[in-house]
Amino acid sequence: MIEVVEEYLPQIIASVFIILLTPLSKYVSRKIIIKYGQLTLKAEARIFQIIQVINILINFVCVVALAIIWGVQPQNMLVAVSSIFAVIGVALFAQWSILSNITAGIIIFFSMPFRIGDKIHILDKDTPIEATIENVLTFHTYLRTMDGEQIIIPNSLFLQKIVSVGKPKEE
Repeated sequence: MIEVVEEYLPQIIASVFIILLTPLSKYVSRKIIIKYGQLTLKAEARIFQIIQVINILINFVCVVALAIIWGVQPQNMLVAVSSIFAVIGVALFAQWSILSNITAGIIIFFSMPFRIGDKIHILDKDTPIEATIENVLTFHTYLRTMDGEQIIIPNSLFLQKIVSVGKPKEE
């Protein structure tokens, strides 16, 4: 038993370090995101959505680091992850669209091109939209047109279309 522990001591120490570093990374990133969200007047629900996404990324990095520490080749992990995404992509078909909406939601959070209450114009030749932003979520944004109609737009659309931002609505 002692020989096994001695043989794998570097991996055990590195694993313990990664396992201890993971919650610390989550704590620090949470504090930074909350502070940033408060400084930029983001909605509390939006801040916690971003924290959840970042926590998932930290967990993923931790699992990958542990796998590498214990001798799993990065090429093998890449093949496994690619295979999983291929199956999910075929099964759900919208996989990459979902990922692009999550990515766009994170970009919108940090670049803050608009805020809740802003009046926007989506300049599209087929379906131009003039509306007020009601809520920005991880996957999509809720808009309210001047006629009172609620429109739900995928976040990736904001990175693909020209969007003109006006002044916040008066209450």
